[in-house]
Amino acid sequence: MIQIPPNRPFTSGPSLSFPPPPLGLPSSFPAPAFYLLFQAPTSTHFDSNSSWVLRYVIFPLSLCCHRPSQSTFPHLSVRSMITFLARLCEQAERYDEMVTFMKEVANIGGELTVDERNLLSVAYKNVVGTRRASWRIISSIEQKEESKGTDEHVGIIRDYRQKIETELEKVCQDVLDVLDDALIPKAETGESKVFYYKMKGDYHRYLAEFASGPKRKGAATAAHEAYKSATDVAQTELTPTHPIRLGLALNFSVFYYEILNSPDRACHLAKQAFDDAIAELDSLSEESYRDSTLIMQLLRDNLTLWTSSDGNDGEGSKEDKPEEEAQAPAAEAAAPAEEKPEETKPVEADS
Repeated sequence: MIQIPPNRPFTSGPSLSFPPPPLGLPSSFPAPAFYLLFQAPTSTHFDSNSSWVLRYVIFPLSLCCHRPSQSTFPHLSVRSMITFLARLCEQAERYDEMVTFMKEVANIGGELTVDERNLLSVAYKNVVGTRRASWRIISSIEQKEESKGTDEHVGIIRDYRQKIETELEKVCQDVLDVLDDALIPKAETGESKVFYYKMKGDYHRYLAEFASGPKRKGAATAAHEAYKSATDVAQTELTPTHPIRLGLALNFSVFYYEILNSPDRACHLAKQAFDDAIAELDSLSEESYRDSTLIMQLLRDNLTLWTSSDGNDGEGSKEDKPEEEAQAPAAEAAAPAEEKPEETKPVEADS
């Protein structure tokens, strides 16, 4: 416990900093330049002397640069400490740092919890999502400038688009390395296996979106293999109404429609998943009802879009997305909507 006199500035957010050594800490406590003091939500109150009293967790700012050792904070496990920092990054919308922390958690050992798995997914989806949205916008502008014949603009735009593609490729390969090296080999439950194989298919699909020639073919083949592996496990270990199985069907159908240009297979897959879920809707648990019915609606939206007369009515297909992420603004070109904030497109499911 630390007591903060009434005349000491105090804010309720994670913004208190003290010069070393922090108040109330033993002299043996590590002392980098600054510490952040995080207030527990319900721990602050007035004592009899009208001083602030709060329970605290103090992290050196150096944690933002490297993985901390457990000896630094003996009252916390390294895993819980890094996960907490990842949550802070999410609240601050600092997704690049959130990715760094969740990669550390993935490499600590053991299978990720559902909560950790979702944090990892949200982190990468936001990092890759902003770049995918940028790529779509820049590509649309490039096409317009080409139609105008403004070659000097087209050259500048093309260089900038390629810069974004380099960033996308780096992020996607980073995710795939984490999946292949740390997550898929440790997956024990059917749910986690489907989640990771689906995620692997998603990021190979993202690579195929902007690649061309042999690279596009390789990415498409890898995406199809990952989605197929996920489907094989899902059909034997997850119910038709399970949100992860439905999300897999949603994204797999978007892959068929957008990457393989096969609307018939896309519609068949989406309709089959929707019909199978409808048949077992009465058995849906209250816990997963909201998530499952939301993805079923997205499947139906895509079916409506793909079977409409022109197939391009200004609304893009949709993908499922993490609860934490907001619906993306509509994009100029119709495309599948996905798990993250981006422009309009066929809807997909979360990773």
